[in-house]
Amino acid sequence: MFNALIDDLMLYFQMGGYVMPPLVLGTVVLWFAIGYRFAALRRGTKRSVRALLDKHQGGFKHEPRGLIEYAVSRGLELEQQHPADLRHWLDDAFNDLENSTKRYHRLILTIVTVAPLLGLLGTVSGMIETFDSLGDMSLFAQSGGIAGGISQALFTTQMGLAVAIPGLIVGGLLDKKAFVLRHEMAQVKDLLCARIQQPEATT
Repeated sequence: MFNALIDDLMLYFQMGGYVMPPLVLGTVVLWFAIGYRFAALRRGTKRSVRALLDKHQGGFKHEPRGLIEYAVSRGLELEQQHPADLRHWLDDAFNDLENSTKRYHRLILTIVTVAPLLGLLGTVSGMIETFDSLGDMSLFAQSGGIAGGISQALFTTQMGLAVAIPGLIVGGLLDKKAFVLRHEMAQVKDLLCARIQQPEATT
């Protein structure tokens, strides 16, 4: 049964023509990037930012498990040092965390955009072969003939859409999650800066 599945996949690969290798490679790279982003965009806790800051004022007693916990941990360490310009120090400390929420975003977007175009290229190539075969009146030929051209056109269109649609949906969900995480990091900065300014305002 496994061998039959492999044979079907190889046939599918061959019938798609020369655009299938880049489409398959794009699929592998796309899901690697999505998997990386999914693992990287861990929040680490269900608590709100304010609750985290209140609970861990003395510092974390365990290793932070996600981006927000890392942000709160770094922010509290800087707060205890009482730097002159806390906002500036927080911006520098959170820079790599914020960049990690954007990593591979452009790669995913590029593959999702290019995959249907590659499928369209294969479709055009298949239709050219079909019309060439119609001119020669050959239903089957060494190069594929009418049937081979139509098969290539349909296979590549299907593959391009099969790569792009899930990537677009999952990538969009991850982008939304990344936006929320960046907003919460900004909230950590605002709350820490407000806590330093509050005593100064009361004196």
